[in-house]
Amino acid sequence: MDGPRPPLLVPTGTQVVTRVATARPNGAPDIPAGSVGVVAAMPADATHAYRVRFPDGSTVSLRRTEFGILKHVKGEGFLSAADPSDDFEFFAQHVIYGCVVGSRAYGLDEPDSDTDRRGVYLPPADLYWSLYGVPAQIEREETQECHWELGNFLVMALKANPNVLETLWSPIVERSTPLGDELVAMRGAFLSRIVYQTYNGYTLSQFRKLEQDLRTSGEIKWKHAMHLVRLLLCGIAVLRDGAVEVRVTEHRERLLAIRRGEVPFEDVDAWRLALHREFEEAFGATRLPERPDYVRVNEFLVRARRSAV
Repeated sequence: MDGPRPPLLVPTGTQVVTRVATARPNGAPDIPAGSVGVVAAMPADATHAYRVRFPDGSTVSLRRTEFGILKHVKGEGFLSAADPSDDFEFFAQHVIYGCVVGSRAYGLDEPDSDTDRRGVYLPPADLYWSLYGVPAQIEREETQECHWELGNFLVMALKANPNVLETLWSPIVERSTPLGDELVAMRGAFLSRIVYQTYNGYTLSQFRKLEQDLRTSGEIKWKHAMHLVRLLLCGIAVLRDGAVEVRVTEHRERLLAIRRGEVPFEDVDAWRLALHREFEEAFGATRLPERPDYVRVNEFLVRARRSAV
């Protein structure tokens, strides 16, 4: 039966810092809290004491709760109450664009489907300049929410990350500020022939993994297989139409049959191979540029960050 994982043992030779004052042997003065030592011997398990050696040669027994690893302790000051970098609520106040993605946006939802929310946030300028910086993304698992910091979002969109691009074409927008409206208005600047390499490369590698799973265990993740086919359909539309086709209701029943495991893998594989051929044809005929519009996107980012001052 699964249970909590035991804490990992700290290897011999690791530099550590004492969290408590510790008596030296033979009545010598105590080793004060904050002293640096080295793990000289590990216990058999995490419930017993370590032997820690100090610069003067003295060695004492310390339990894991009585010392910290030096490289971790040095960074603890950045986790003070003044640092909001792990505060979802704080950064969620600065979301400039938010939407629903996943099955509800794709038109593949069923009564028990989750509602997956994604967005972009622009933190206050002083956090960019501070020691703490800003997190690349914030997440709240219980509500299926994930928001990306604006700069991080733009870089991923320029690289044609499918999960990021689809947010800008989601049919279900729940929040958009003037900056969010401007971001959506320039969404075509992110599209380029890089879409072909990104989408095609990912689906090829993931189908190889599915085939390996089928050979080794006789089972595959049908939901994942469905989304890989959906991704190929989306990529073809991007190259042909210059837009991310999020809703795939035209293929709803066929895709849901794959998710339910009702379609033999051979048939799924045949469909995706046919889609790869369509993708190649669309790539040869596309009018998309070789690269996205880096200049326009960069100008937007600089202007947005200035507005946060």
